Amino acid sequence: MTIRHFLLDTDLTSAEQAAILDAADRLKAARRTGDRTGSGGPGPLAGRSVVLLFEKPSTRTRLSFDVAVAELGGHPVMVDAATTQLGRGESIEDTAAVFSRYVDMVVIRTFAQERLERLAAAASVPVVNALSDHAHPCQALADLQTIREKKGALAGLTLAYLGDGNNVAHSLVLAGALAGMRVRVASPPGYEPFEQVVRQANEIATTTGGEIVVTHDPLLAAAGADVLYTDVWASMGQDDQDESRSLVFQRYQLDEKAVEAADDDVIVMHCLPAHRDLEIAGSVIDGPRSVVFDQAENRLHAQKALLSFLLDPSLLDERDRAAGRPGHAAAHPLPAALTGQATP
Repeated sequence: MTIRHFLLDTDLTSAEQAAILDAADRLKAARRTGDRTGSGGPGPLAGRSVVLLFEKPSTRTRLSFDVAVAELGGHPVMVDAATTQLGRGESIEDTAAVFSRYVDMVVIRTFAQERLERLAAAASVPVVNALSDHAHPCQALADLQTIREKKGALAGLTLAYLGDGNNVAHSLVLAGALAGMRVRVASPPGYEPFEQVVRQANEIATTTGGEIVVTHDPLLAAAGADVLYTDVWASMGQDDQDESRSLVFQRYQLDEKAVEAADDDVIVMHCLPAHRDLEIAGSVIDGPRSVVFDQAENRLHAQKALLSFLLDPSLLDERDRAAGRPGHAAAHPLPAALTGQATP
């Protein structure tokens, strides 16, 4: 069977992304009945081990992947660079080769997309991007699951993202395009998503009915939106820019004005951790339209579905896979060398 990696949102086809979301919904419903594997028996990861390699701090990503592997019957092995030979200069290629002899999958949270690509190139087991400087595709899967839960469908919906055009924004425009959504990104000049990402997303959108728009006007982006989304202004490693970024991004706060400009039934999203009354007003994130903790929960369910799919696409129910093409290369690959964007 062909090894499938999940390094970018575009490593899935539109049909595969939809099938994983369907599987995530089934796994979530099963868990509420006490069935943690979703099969009523041994999980799809039974007898398998998954390395969780985290080179930067994490709460939701680390915990959700740890629990996801365990609930699917597998054995999560938590590793950090500081306590391995990676911290002393061993190459990522040698590390990947060794991991591949011990475990069935590698989940990595790292700083550079280039490092992630090198790991995957040297590995003989699936590799999952748990966050890089360029993308956060697992977060986007959980976001789409949450939106679909609240809105009933994805195609034709408008999502407005206000703030830094970072890794989260990149994944939202790509995953949103695959789902046929209209995604508007409002960022200050110089802080927009990478042009290559926006161009690629719009190419995908021509086949799915979606649309990607980048603007400098936050209220224009928010007008009539079904979903409002934001992320931190200063990401991990940018602590020395907190003050300067707060000034640059001040008018991009997800506040009551943005909510008023949006659709009457708008939902509010934030991938967390959040800084109340900076990138998002406290009254908004703690208000009735906020679904931020549903997002956080759905990291678990979406990742359970993703892990199952990558190890064996046939594990997804036939009706969920629909027109998916397991074993084939991604339909919309992005260049591996896109790097340099800030990380939350």
